[in-house]
Amino acid sequence: QVQLVESGGGLVQAGGSLRLSCAAFGDIFSINAMGWYRQAPGKQRELVAIITSGGVANYADSVKGRFTISRDNAKNTVYLQMNSLKPEDTAVYYCNADLIRRWFKVQGVYWGQGTQVTVSS
Repeated sequence: QVQLVESGGGLVQAGGSLRLSCAAFGDIFSINAMGWYRQAPGKQRELVAIITSGGVANYADSVKGRFTISRDNAKNTVYLQMNSLKPEDTAVYYCNADLIRRWFKVQGVYWGQGTQVTVSS
């Protein structure tokens, strides 16, 4: 079993900052890419940022220069530092991990439960 647990969402005023965390627990052999996605009401889930095991990061154009993704491989944890937040950043944020389990070295993609980020104008 594998579980991703997110924390750090909340309500913030436009221009403010939040830091999201997501830790992976369980039967984990190794983790490849980890990422953050978001889904606003009435919209499809979209990629926000992704980071490889080697630390190479990519971002959606809408968050470049404002958000920073990082990870601590020793803790199986990924972070999303969000600065200069805008009302359009309001969404449920989900973390995602592409990992290999110790159980028969099965590869799979796992999701967190989501954390709400609300940015007021």
